[in-house]
Amino acid sequence: MLERLFRTKPVEEILREAHTGTELKKTLGPVHLIMLGIGAIIGAGIFVLTGTAAAEHAGPSIILSFVLAGTACALAGLCYSEFASMIPVSGSAYTYAYATMGEFFAWIIGWDLILEYSFAASTVSIGWSGYFVEVFRSQGVNLPASLTGSPWSEPAGLFNLPAAFICLFLTGVLIIGIKESANFNATIVVIKIGVVLLFLAAATGYVKATNWHPFMPFGFDGMVTGAGVIFFAYIGFDAVSTTAQEARNPQRDMPIGMLGSLAICTVLYLAVAAVMTGVVYYKELGVPAPIALAIRTLNMPWLSTFISLGAIAGITSVILVMLLGQPRIFYTMAKDGLLPPFAAKVHPRFRTPHITTAITGTACALLAGLTPINQLGHLVSIGTLLAFALVSGGVLVLRYTRPDLPRPFKVPGFPVVPILGVLACLYLMSSLPAVTWYRLGIWMVIGFVIYFCYGYRNSHLNRRAVEAAERVGRGEKV
Repeated sequence: MLERLFRTKPVEEILREAHTGTELKKTLGPVHLIMLGIGAIIGAGIFVLTGTAAAEHAGPSIILSFVLAGTACALAGLCYSEFASMIPVSGSAYTYAYATMGEFFAWIIGWDLILEYSFAASTVSIGWSGYFVEVFRSQGVNLPASLTGSPWSEPAGLFNLPAAFICLFLTGVLIIGIKESANFNATIVVIKIGVVLLFLAAATGYVKATNWHPFMPFGFDGMVTGAGVIFFAYIGFDAVSTTAQEARNPQRDMPIGMLGSLAICTVLYLAVAAVMTGVVYYKELGVPAPIALAIRTLNMPWLSTFISLGAIAGITSVILVMLLGQPRIFYTMAKDGLLPPFAAKVHPRFRTPHITTAITGTACALLAGLTPINQLGHLVSIGTLLAFALVSGGVLVLRYTRPDLPRPFKVPGFPVVPILGVLACLYLMSSLPAVTWYRLGIWMVIGFVIYFCYGYRNSHLNRRAVEAAERVGRGEKV
């Protein structure tokens, strides 16, 4: 049984399958990949979770939280870059785990990615709702709290209708079909960066140093917890790695795209965190639209509306990417036999995975409507950290098990950097609240039940291995 659980999928087979049938167009260069990374990273992390993490965990030391989270992410990003240049196929961390640590770990990380993408879409949708409400408020219209907040949010509501609506609307768009365009994404990125720079330009002059005291109101542990919470902001790394098959020169361009987008986004995060906590006292930032709140305190209603509209546009694209990525994970796992065949079904007319897209969108809409943003954000962060830790560990495993494989990009400082990547991610995971670990444990138990009841029995890789062994036993040639 153990042999079956940890049987790896050969890298050669992964590459062969990726180039069978219709090959994706290789159109993305390093600039496109950097833009894609920024597009996926700049979203609820900077527009929403920065305020929540400051108010509840770190205070003004959220600035150092971003430094710590960015350092851990850079270590994992180097490991991602080695994999992406060596195995330039879609599938990301799930595929990497299958090639290095075996099917069981591949299932764990695939199930973890389902948590990561689904809860990320729900979390970002709640942030979208916050800025949507802010636009109406700036025009003198106060939407009812009962329809714009969850039963456990502050103030309590019945159902967050705008958050659920945007999930369902984008789900419908994805079912009908959507063509991704690098140029369109670049336009959205320009809007996002423009909004962030406009906020910095308008608010920097109003920073009060007194708002930074005390700098660590929750102590060093609070700063570390803040880093764990806002780590969700860096989920875009995984989105970049899924485009490796569409990069013109993945061996060179993927590391540039990943590390370049990380560097730009980390600088923006640090600047926004410093200005936001300098303009508004940290205890007041625990709202879904903290940047709009900061501008509102400066008595600039026109600018608040403009920034909210820009944030809505930027956040919408992130929700779309998350809802687009989730069915792709289902599809890949179903192709390997780990999930039922319906998860790999494609609509005959729209050529989209309509069943899993509908399931994903409905589940995300319910989560967004009924759950507060801080609880969802914690789960996304712990899921992201787990994926990054496994990828860092996978580089260590593959270096020793398959030293013969060509590696166009190698992690510098091996084996120190991958080891530090694993330890940094585990350290940040340990800082998250115990209840988050309990929820992750429940999610994983559900995944184990599904795997051993279905995936273990129907895995295509293991079926082929068993059939080959039976033929050998009968004296046949394999």
